[in-house]
Amino acid sequence: MSNAQSGHVEVPGGKLYFEAEGEGSPLTLIHAGVANLRMWDEQVAAWRDDHRVIRYDCRGFGRTRVDDVPYSNRDDLGAVLDHLEVDRTHLLGLSRGSVIATDFTLERPERVRSLIWVAGGLRGFEVDDPRLTDRWPEMESLEEARDWERLVELETRVWTDGPGQPSDRVDPDVRRRMIGWNMENYLADQHPDQPIQPAVPAVDRLAEVKVPTLLMWGTFDELGVLRSGEKMSAEIANARSHVFEGVAHMVNLERPAEFNRLVGEFVADVDRD
Repeated sequence: MSNAQSGHVEVPGGKLYFEAEGEGSPLTLIHAGVANLRMWDEQVAAWRDDHRVIRYDCRGFGRTRVDDVPYSNRDDLGAVLDHLEVDRTHLLGLSRGSVIATDFTLERPERVRSLIWVAGGLRGFEVDDPRLTDRWPEMESLEEARDWERLVELETRVWTDGPGQPSDRVDPDVRRRMIGWNMENYLADQHPDQPIQPAVPAVDRLAEVKVPTLLMWGTFDELGVLRSGEKMSAEIANARSHVFEGVAHMVNLERPAEFNRLVGEFVADVDRD
């Protein structure tokens, strides 16, 4: 593959694993908290002919190895970009990755060409989903007991199937891959728990987002995602939004062709301006 790179970036307390492929304007991908950079395989294949596609494993995930020390997700992302000599990038995050992407955009707007927020949250904005009221304490108990198999199954029901949806709704291969990635993260037994959060939450700064923004989520996701997407659509000037009918959290895995097309068209529009 042309211009392919992979390896580790030294950061305080560890090494972040990254991969970069392709030529063109940089497009950086940040994975969900129940996966790792492998969740983007189909996207990299679709976009690397037109973009320098960058992805990495955050702390506690995939092939990244770190100690439990204070850290900033924004600094980690900046370190990856610095290592690859990328001054400015299109920035795409899904779920937990979208929170990191939004925080980075607000903290370092000069480094972001566009923001693509997918099925995520919004720091400082909490919405209760009555369908999950009993799930969160159960998940916490299973994590404390290190019962990874039952915990991963519950997380798969929420984040892959969708709250209240049957386990056979999604492609069995998508479900299998999600279980595998999430289990790998838990079995690696890395739990960095000292994140340095922004002083002002993103929910109070949405009017400051000036870069072109695309927001995407699915109708089968949990209510916090739906309400976050709606709030960002209303408060970020000129933001585009797209709602996937009958899709839960892992939008890129459930509807890869549609997802790839929408992102590709959006980024191409931004690059032409």
